Amino acid sequence: MQLASSLKKIFSLSSLKRRLLFGLAVTWLVVVTLVLGMAWQSGKLMVQETNLEHMRFEADLLADEVTQQIVSRFRALERLAVTVGDTNDAELLRERLRTNDALLSLFNGMVVADVNGRVLADWPEIPGRQGLETADLEYFRMLRGTRRPYVSEPFVGRASNEPIVLVGVPRINAQGEFAGFVGGMLSLGSSGLFSRLSTVRLGESGFAGVATASGKVLQHPNQSLINGPVPDLGVNSLLDMALDGWQGDGIAELLNGEKALQSYAQVWPANWIIGLYLPLEQGQVPLNRLIQKLWWVWATLALLMLPMLWWLLGRELAPLRHLEKQIGEVGLGRRSSVTLATNMHELQQVANTFNRVEEERQQLLNHLQERQAFLDSVLSAAPQGMFVANIKGKITYMNPALLEMLGIGADVPMSAWLEQIHRDDRAGAADMWQHSLRSGSEFIRQLRFLRSDEELLWLDVHARVVTLSQDGHTLGLVGVVKDITERRVQEAVQRWEAEHDPLTGLLNRRGFERRLEEAFAEFQKTSTPSALLLFDLDHFKPINDEGGHALGDEMLRRIAQVVAWEVRRSDHVARQGGDEFGVLLPSCTLTQAKKIAESLRKAVNEISVVHEGKEYTVTLSIGVTTFDELDASVADVLARADAGSYEAKDKGRDGVVVNMPHNT
Repeated sequence: MQLASSLKKIFSLSSLKRRLLFGLAVTWLVVVTLVLGMAWQSGKLMVQETNLEHMRFEADLLADEVTQQIVSRFRALERLAVTVGDTNDAELLRERLRTNDALLSLFNGMVVADVNGRVLADWPEIPGRQGLETADLEYFRMLRGTRRPYVSEPFVGRASNEPIVLVGVPRINAQGEFAGFVGGMLSLGSSGLFSRLSTVRLGESGFAGVATASGKVLQHPNQSLINGPVPDLGVNSLLDMALDGWQGDGIAELLNGEKALQSYAQVWPANWIIGLYLPLEQGQVPLNRLIQKLWWVWATLALLMLPMLWWLLGRELAPLRHLEKQIGEVGLGRRSSVTLATNMHELQQVANTFNRVEEERQQLLNHLQERQAFLDSVLSAAPQGMFVANIKGKITYMNPALLEMLGIGADVPMSAWLEQIHRDDRAGAADMWQHSLRSGSEFIRQLRFLRSDEELLWLDVHARVVTLSQDGHTLGLVGVVKDITERRVQEAVQRWEAEHDPLTGLLNRRGFERRLEEAFAEFQKTSTPSALLLFDLDHFKPINDEGGHALGDEMLRRIAQVVAWEVRRSDHVARQGGDEFGVLLPSCTLTQAKKIAESLRKAVNEISVVHEGKEYTVTLSIGVTTFDELDASVADVLARADAGSYEAKDKGRDGVVVNMPHNT
């Protein structure tokens, strides 16, 4: 009983000294817990940002290095193609490959193929490779169709039985025709093309990989995945976007469900994607260790300080009680300042500081009102749109120039006019806004805003976070808004005018040829059928000669309207110059194309213009053709359709002639 009574007396909180000590201990524990918790949360974001920044840098660096290696191999093969020439002499080709033996530092092997895709020579010579047929392979079709350097999809070599890619450049003869290709083979396991990836260090289980845009693995720490499909398709949203051409970084799940930091960069010449992956837990290991060390340091420091605090509190408590009493009297207005009759210098400083702060507080209250009035005047008089937002991101002030620009009143709530931001821009702007609030970075964004009068504006918004210079505390944001609608409209008009005929509004020759090239490349890859109609106007010259160019222009405009109305919305109509017209019919069979051509011919027959009582009409002589596997380029298709148009004229005009390779 006596021992229990003694312990109760020791741990009793009846005295102020013990209460203060207990309060300090509890406060210390709470502060440590909060600080470490906040440090963990903020540190986690900082570690993620730092890791993503490092991974972004590494991914870009790796992509640049691989790009340079691919480009250097393209150039080496182009020089070799010039040396090889357009000869098909196998012995001569082998001799020329031997004399360029130095290229084996860039490739595991080299081949030369003829116009039909048959391998004529290789170096070093491997039994079974000479004579291989490649005409049915995707890289031969791409080289023949585009006539540009190309890196193939990965495949297992039929002669070497190894996973390889072929870097190829077309051979062009003196007539500018496709004469075959020169190719360099790169082994995915031994070429050294991806040797830089092995030096990348991403924690204990992070890794780097390379894949094609079609979803085949080129490089991976797990060798069994090479030349196979990417395993994370449909699971990893960032990887799906990267395969569609996106590059950037973020956090997404891996195939095993583990979240990981990821960064992607594109190797455009080869159509490859480089990806870096670091499991989220691995990236936070240093932070976990730091937090654990801090916790033990703070806990040890607290235990060491408790005895000293006990002693200090007993000594200093009496003067503090006196100071507390006087501060209370100042707060109640019973006195204007604090005076202490003590020789303790620290308490005298506290009293003096309190008196000075009280005096400055009164002065600051007066100055604050003056500054607020000055700021309101500056913002109201500014010709540019300006706004102020608080630390939570809510816009608390917009100057008159901005209100007039947006066509809203000062009493309209923020939630209402935010709905007037274009829905395609709203989510992205909100994410960037929150990011600026969290990170303290500038907010820079261009977005569309629909005024209440239905006028669509393009706005350039630039906001900067305002912080106190003493401690870096964030106060909010101040921003400037510019109306850039006129500039965006001018840019759109310039893009449209570059590919359209100003008289008819149809595509011009440049725009038409670009769409032909795109359709032809698609045909080379997927065999998607497309048709081409070419025609000029019969009996058009008398309209210009007798009625003048104004009458001729009117006839051209009417014909353009009718042709555009008769074809499908997915078709492309062009005025290539003068009275020459073309129609590209994507995904269209020859039978459909003939029907469309007949409908155009009949519709144009009904168009007329009148000058001085005389009515003028025109007819069409239309040449029809479709893309064919025998075509080496769009020039073959254009020539065939043009020949069909001339044949229609020779047969008496006002007709449709189908011209295919088997007809010639």
